[in-house]
Amino acid sequence: MLKGKNAVITGSTSGIGLGMAKALAAQGANLMINGLGDPAENEAIRAALAAEFGVKVLFSGANMLKPDEIEAMITDAQEGFGSIDILINNAGIQFVSPVEELPREKWDAIIGINLTSAFHTTKAVIPGMKAKGWGRIINTASAHALVASPYKSAYVAAKHGIAGLTKTVALEMAEFGITVNAIAPGYVWTPLVEKQVADTAKARGISEEEVKQDVMLKAQPTKQFVTIEQVAAVAVFLCSDGAASITGSTLPVEGGWVAQ
Repeated sequence: MLKGKNAVITGSTSGIGLGMAKALAAQGANLMINGLGDPAENEAIRAALAAEFGVKVLFSGANMLKPDEIEAMITDAQEGFGSIDILINNAGIQFVSPVEELPREKWDAIIGINLTSAFHTTKAVIPGMKAKGWGRIINTASAHALVASPYKSAYVAAKHGIAGLTKTVALEMAEFGITVNAIAPGYVWTPLVEKQVADTAKARGISEEEVKQDVMLKAQPTKQFVTIEQVAAVAVFLCSDGAASITGSTLPVEGGWVAQ
């Protein structure tokens, strides 16, 4: 379905981002993956994706807090593939804290990585997408783009911002064959959420098992964690021709959380 398409996915060496990379590659898309961490591990991930799916896979270690590195990543992808058809803004971090104890640097980093980086990537890919008359921009939001929870002021603010950015850019791109949407997962069992369990337990003074059952899954009527594969499948659909009239939407994938 996506053979010949070229995708850039930020924050894609683990968790939801890696799941999306695998799902798009399975449909034939070439990939620019991105992440920090150990260079050898990142190269192993890149090589494994290329070998398993038979697509071209590039890697960028761009830091999503550094606009120059973000722009270089987009340039590298454009030069490596010839064009960028799909952009998935997935990079994100989290920090759980009462607002009065939230360190300034944590606020800045969460807003920078979860929200501002999506502005930089989006701005950089739009001219090329306009020239081709086709593009898909997908932002990984969160149920916290639609509702709030205590102790997550920076994260909730960033994800609400992503929803607003999605709507605005969708309106600007509506006549150019470019759709812009966000996916709003609930609690997905990823390294980010696993870390949240311990942090939330500390912030609320309860056990980690209580966090899982009484905080996280209490919010999701299905009482199940969303899977990475379920989120990735929505991303694939949004890239399809069948989703050409879906734009400016934030699609919940959260077990009924925001229906309450």
